[in-house]
Amino acid sequence: MSTISLRLPDSLHETVRKLAEQENVSINHLITLAVAEKVSALMTEDYLRERAERGGRDKFLAAMSKVPDVEPDEEDRL
Repeated sequence: MSTISLRLPDSLHETVRKLAEQENVSINHLITLAVAEKVSALMTEDYLRERAERGGRDKFLAAMSKVPDVEPDEEDRL
């Protein structure tokens, strides 16, 4: 595990401290979770962008042509 030194504005540090206290976790744990969440969001964005670049209308229509032409179940109707 790595150790980093992090400088936060006093107001942000105080907010993080209060949130950690409310969540009954350490500041370190709260910041670790926040960083993990942000990293995950950015990686998901990259993944979706890459997938979109591989797609196209022809591929979409080919996939949709495999969907059976049937009425939806009663609970799925709008």
